[in-house]
Amino acid sequence: MIDYKNCNIEQVAVHKVGNKTHREQLFLSKSILDTSDVKLNELLKKYFLKPFVETEFYNFTFSDDDFELNPIYHYAKTFFADSNAFHKTSIRIAKHLFEVSVHPNIKSGDLFVAKFNNIQIDDESVDVIGIFKSENRQPFLKVNSKKDDFVLKYDDGINIDKLDKGCLIFNVAKSEGYKVCIVDKLNKSMEAQYWRDLFLKITPCNDNYHYTKEFLDLTKSFVTNQISEEFDLSKTDKIDMLNRSVDYFKTHDSFNKREFEENVFNDDSFIDSFRNYDREYRRQNDISIEDDFEISTFAVKKQSKAFKKVLKLDDNFDIFIHGDNSKITQGVEKDGRKFYKIYYENEE
Repeated sequence: MIDYKNCNIEQVAVHKVGNKTHREQLFLSKSILDTSDVKLNELLKKYFLKPFVETEFYNFTFSDDDFELNPIYHYAKTFFADSNAFHKTSIRIAKHLFEVSVHPNIKSGDLFVAKFNNIQIDDESVDVIGIFKSENRQPFLKVNSKKDDFVLKYDDGINIDKLDKGCLIFNVAKSEGYKVCIVDKLNKSMEAQYWRDLFLKITPCNDNYHYTKEFLDLTKSFVTNQISEEFDLSKTDKIDMLNRSVDYFKTHDSFNKREFEENVFNDDSFIDSFRNYDREYRRQNDISIEDDFEISTFAVKKQSKAFKKVLKLDDNFDIFIHGDNSKITQGVEKDGRKFYKIYYENEE
């Protein structure tokens, strides 16, 4: 949980970063922005920080996991050590972003670099460096009064409720590559993930959020992709198994792998298959998950949306199964038509 209610913006710089492939230019500012206006300051804090109230955390990395070689890590270390180097270092960040902005899908935009103090994270007040890119400008109307009449004008600008790309670097966990969180709402395609993979170069923190997220992903992958290859299970059985896995995370504060396996699979054959799949999944995806950890409710809320609870029947019916698959049975009529029989107590 990030709390920025009492934070202050110390410095802000802005630069214009184009796309090299389109022969667009890099425009660098000569000085930092004047943000002394109280209203402007509050609007900037809303634009920069509102999307980061609940988020997942990362560390900087690089080849061979040597985060010391990561350019953004190096620039952040300079920021935190010497506030006088702010503008010069913001220029280096803009140049670095310009160098990786080569894919034709990458949009040009305004790059903001900001220094904050007194942001609360895990009950600790810390300094934070923010890097934000605005790629989309929107038209807006402005009505001005003129004597006894009105004048209507238009312009285009940045929507402060829609941050396109952002990054917060917290002055904590320096020896692990700092603690970092990101926003990248517009570009989900592989070729456009330059913000995370090319520019920032980050890797998930080994924390409760990622343990929770990764184990839910692992379980979903096993039930969805693997279990049918070894066992004859109906779709309702698999949905019920997915429901039990999510329910475990929703009803427990801490995770224990052995307890989870017994609650969700409740069969030695299923458990053995899951353990084999677990080992291979971790190896192929290069992830590490503890067998015991505190469950992140934020991760559960986010990941559970991806768990399928709907049984689709042709183009006619969708059956939502939230639990207790004993109340739904499957059969086949003499004429070959398939059916599901559903038992219930109350109708609403």
